[in-house]
Amino acid sequence: MKITPETGPAGGILSSPRSEFVAGLRGALPLWLGIVPIGFIYGPLTRSAALDPVAAQAMSLIISAGSAQFILAPLLTDGTPLLLAVLVVFVVNVRHALYSATLTPFLRSVGTRWKWLLAYLLSDETFAVVIGRYRREDGSPHKHWYFLGSGLSLWVCWNASTAAGIFAGAQIPAGWPLDFALPLTFIAVVVPVLRDRASLAAALCAGVCGVLAFALPYRLGLLVAAMAGIAAGMLIEARRS
Repeated sequence: MKITPETGPAGGILSSPRSEFVAGLRGALPLWLGIVPIGFIYGPLTRSAALDPVAAQAMSLIISAGSAQFILAPLLTDGTPLLLAVLVVFVVNVRHALYSATLTPFLRSVGTRWKWLLAYLLSDETFAVVIGRYRREDGSPHKHWYFLGSGLSLWVCWNASTAAGIFAGAQIPAGWPLDFALPLTFIAVVVPVLRDRASLAAALCAGVCGVLAFALPYRLGLLVAAMAGIAAGMLIEARRS
């Protein structure tokens, strides 16, 4: 994606906040194709979980994390102890801490308010879009505007699609294979960032353990898979250092 440059006072090529923001919006658009069907699936899921529509949409606004919401809804339906449900969601989403650690060196120059806002908008898809922009060394001081554009684009898409799924999801034909959208989207997000042995080992170990532990109660297979993947990645990384 080409970003419209401007000539800075020192003669260097710099992009403007507006051009970065617009580029971020556009950069996230291809991922809408995977997010929209997932949002529609979330609607019927919350109905089957007997969640109030307002509460279900509030989860999208407050948590704003598809994987966490898909895990939490059935856990609440199954009567899982609240502490265990929170623990499972926390471990599954601990990857966001890894995303933050990766992005921290690029965000040292931005203010605290910016960091809070961007932290809220950070998601798997946002990270996949934004990290590529930060790794392009073109001297732009406005890349956080690209982050804002892509994050806001995906946030709007997620909340609009979940709202449509919650309030109009009953109109979706039962034969549509929308349940494949979630794993396919995560595959599309994960594969491009598997750049070294540690990340590849973490992904493979988590995938294998997730399949083997699928039958565990209270969705504990997700917890086992996440912990195993993190351990595998850290082990490979430790051997390299």
